[in-house]
Amino acid sequence: MCFSNLVQQDSNPTSKSGSILISKVVNHCHSPILPGLPDDVSKYCLALVPRSHFPVMGAVCKQWRSFIKSKEFFTVRKLAGLLEEWLYVLTVDAEGKESRWEVLDCFGHKHRQLRPMPGPAKAGFGVVVLNGKLMVIAGYAVADGTGSVSPDLYQYDSCLNSWSKLASMNVARYDFACAEVNGMIYVVGGRGTDGESLSCAEVYDSDTDKWTVIESLRRPRWGCFAYNIEGKLYVMGGRSSFTIGNSRFVDVYTPENQTWCQMKNGCVMVTAHAVLGNKLFCMEWKNERKLAIFNPLDNSWKMVTVPVTGSLSVGFRFGVLNGKLLLFSLQEDAGYYTLLYDPNADPGSEWQTSEIKPSGLCLCTVTIKA
Repeated sequence: MCFSNLVQQDSNPTSKSGSILISKVVNHCHSPILPGLPDDVSKYCLALVPRSHFPVMGAVCKQWRSFIKSKEFFTVRKLAGLLEEWLYVLTVDAEGKESRWEVLDCFGHKHRQLRPMPGPAKAGFGVVVLNGKLMVIAGYAVADGTGSVSPDLYQYDSCLNSWSKLASMNVARYDFACAEVNGMIYVVGGRGTDGESLSCAEVYDSDTDKWTVIESLRRPRWGCFAYNIEGKLYVMGGRSSFTIGNSRFVDVYTPENQTWCQMKNGCVMVTAHAVLGNKLFCMEWKNERKLAIFNPLDNSWKMVTVPVTGSLSVGFRFGVLNGKLLLFSLQEDAGYYTLLYDPNADPGSEWQTSEIKPSGLCLCTVTIKA
């Protein structure tokens, strides 16, 4: 394109000055990432740089910044075994007024506090990790006493420490279920702009930056959550306008067939959930001193008692780090330690305490490898 535009500007393409200018522009358009090296080698070299230097590298030139933002950069670091696992925690102060994202490593060291999320503060939004990036989806906001429901999608690039706005959903919603499955983001149900229960669903493709409507649920559902196990989308918990109370039905979506089916033995009134390996860990409002562990291989549930050690709290938020489950108390206790559950530990030693602790009360967490 650079070459064709230049030819149109120079009516005599054989002139000496025109040839020189063409040469410079063509070379600029095809300039190597690192002079003297093939691009594939250059990309590997950039991926080897310590993660803390990525924001500075992104300011060197557009070419470097574009590569660091790309899915390819994530893939190169993954193949090189360089991905680092950090826990991103959304915390709120004791008064419940100000929230912020902070980043913790496996030792509980705080690495940084994220820049504030764009737009007004929201409730009922969803969070998903896609290609090493934090995605914050939709939600309900109140500005100047007026409430509004958002269809917005924001992306936080952990390598460049920056937020960007992506394509908006087809339907604005809050209190919905969302999860990543096979490199795509699925959003299901929730409440609409008038507070109505929704059954519609859609999927986001990061390659095209586009949302596509998929088959709806059989019934509306809100306050639910979603998770991915072995390439299938499971939607559990919440409420349905066609049932009194809470639904035990689990809606299961298979992307290959683009169809929904149902199971009948789900959890209800779930206050926290996380996936470890191929198992789902839940905590129900009616029994917050036990973990409910779901195994999709045989559709079975197992209950594990949460010890009193570490905190007398009966309310927790979950985090996942290095294949272990972290339980963050929802109460401020002076002598509080984070509880840690290791599903692969020897019987009797699954529970421990951890020094990992956010600076405020935990609202939600995501684990990002980048």
